[in-house]
Amino acid sequence: MDQHNEFGRRGEDLATALLLSKGYSILDRNWRSGHKELDIVARDGADIVFVEVKTRKNEEITSAIEAVNRDKMMRIISAAEAYIKAHNYDLEPRFDIVTLVGAEPNLQIEHLEDAFFVPLTKTRSRRSVK
Repeated sequence: MDQHNEFGRRGEDLATALLLSKGYSILDRNWRSGHKELDIVARDGADIVFVEVKTRKNEEITSAIEAVNRDKMMRIISAAEAYIKAHNYDLEPRFDIVTLVGAEPNLQIEHLEDAFFVPLTKTRSRRSVK
């Protein structure tokens, strides 16, 4: 595994530990369906939470949060819909982002709850894109 992938894997491990420390239950990690992928799927009370993890050694080119642009959000939403359908869940979805910037031991971790919302369509009535 190359260094970039190891850094990303370590970021997902740390994000998982953070979520567990907050009382979340982890349902899946690196869930895939075709080309669709979800970093972490968790439960937080009555919500099913789809967590995108972004790691950066620095933010000189782009920030970790800016890396989750509208196209990325739409891919995550599509994967979340596939996950909910595959598991026959009837839970309220939430989309969080965990960013990790820097290097250990000075790694900065931020958890953004409800980071973005499902866009409104004729079949969706609750949430809209920020």
